[in-house]
Amino acid sequence: MPIENDDEVTIDLGELFRMLWHNAIWIVLCTVAAAAIGFCVTEFAMVPQYQSAALMIVNTRQDVNANVTNDQITSATKLVDTYSIIVKSDTVLQRVIDELGLNLNYKQLNEKVTVEAVNSTQVMRVSVEDGNPEMAQLMCQKITEVAPAVIQDAVEAGSVKVISQASMPVDPVSPSVKKNTAIGGLLGLVLCVGVLVVRMLLNNKINTEADVQKYLDLPVLGVIPKYEGGKRNGK
Repeated sequence: MPIENDDEVTIDLGELFRMLWHNAIWIVLCTVAAAAIGFCVTEFAMVPQYQSAALMIVNTRQDVNANVTNDQITSATKLVDTYSIIVKSDTVLQRVIDELGLNLNYKQLNEKVTVEAVNSTQVMRVSVEDGNPEMAQLMCQKITEVAPAVIQDAVEAGSVKVISQASMPVDPVSPSVKKNTAIGGLLGLVLCVGVLVVRMLLNNKINTEADVQKYLDLPVLGVIPKYEGGKRNGK
């Protein structure tokens, strides 16, 4: 029998834990099923991405054989951000597209390229991600070939020198099978528990004498036993 109750809903933690324990098998099944979905989607539906990276060092003057002072190192470190913008500019990337004959536009290649300073030093790391490891290395290598001349023409001072050639990626950097499987399992667990809790909160039917006291605040005067048809005591 449904009841009308405008009072604030309260949760009995003991009852909540008993409900979750009673439905533990469903919670486990939902968790495992969601984890399996996350694994399958990652393993079979997502394209693995490989990353090739190269290192370049930034100098404040083109004469790299001259003595370098602390002020020049500090200035070079600050120039990394400026040079990073130039490396990802259409001047550099469009030349890479044209020289390699890539079936990409500037925006698509720009999204594949990352340029960042290494530990706040004057060393700049250029990385490229692609579904083809050989192509990732080829594009990264070409960027390091084109960028130094463009930077020198734009800044008219300083230099950029490659100190580590583009690497050949072996293992994909994304997607992570373990991570996505764990996330899928966690989402399945949360969703299943959430549905069970909501069902518990929305269930306002009186099923036991305890529910009478809980919802109606009335004493229980008597209980009608459940009658099951058939003979009793051999009669």
